[in-house]
Amino acid sequence: MTRHDRGQAAVPDGAGARAGGPAVRLRGAGKTYGTGHAAVHALRGVDLEVERGEFVVLLGPSGSGKTTLLNLIGGIEPATGGEVIVAGRDLSGLGEDARTAYRRDVVGFVFQFFNLVPTLTALENVRLVAELTGRGDRERSAAALEAVGLAGRGAHFPAQLSGGEQQRVAIARALAKDPELLLCDEPTGALDLETGRGVLRVLQDLNARGRTVLVVTHNAAIAAIAHRVVRMRSGRVTEVTTTAAPATAAEVTW
Repeated sequence: MTRHDRGQAAVPDGAGARAGGPAVRLRGAGKTYGTGHAAVHALRGVDLEVERGEFVVLLGPSGSGKTTLLNLIGGIEPATGGEVIVAGRDLSGLGEDARTAYRRDVVGFVFQFFNLVPTLTALENVRLVAELTGRGDRERSAAALEAVGLAGRGAHFPAQLSGGEQQRVAIARALAKDPELLLCDEPTGALDLETGRGVLRVLQDLNARGRTVLVVTHNAAIAAIAHRVVRMRSGRVTEVTTTAAPATAAEVTW
């Protein structure tokens, strides 16, 4: 299956199917914490474009700025300089309420730690987020679980699921609101190799249906599955490489 094959998607196809310009465009994007001698420059004039339907890995050591960059793209915090445009929306100057609406309606987040509500079943965890975005019908939430291979696990509580299954529930939760962009921060960081491969396989499958996916990681092995790899160090993009033939998740090892 190519990255633009639709197949039989269990939920609506992602941002790759939507018309328009790049999914993400950054021009001179910067982020500084503090002022004067205490200022910390987490990002320094980053230029980057991510096309719709791409699978991009942001790779770098701790402190390189990759998570800060993801936070700017996700509207978690504002840039202090430059331009950040996502899905045609200029995020510069947005107030907190507008950023909240943007996070709710445009992007889906997957983090290293699953952040599931322990007293809710897998299906209820997915429906909770879907309801907050006005897309809380049971059919959509069940379809999101099916899309990540958990059609038969919706009635199980997080404690009854493996780590990989919990991460897939977290992906389904992000997917249920049909985001234009899926942002993943160390999605395999708490998982062993085989479980991590399963999660990467889900992300590749979603990307193959047209979903735009950005993955932040310090694990260089994961770069093999990306269409492009953006390497970062000290708040700057140091190298961008294109992969002619991305590996499958099953081929990744670390």
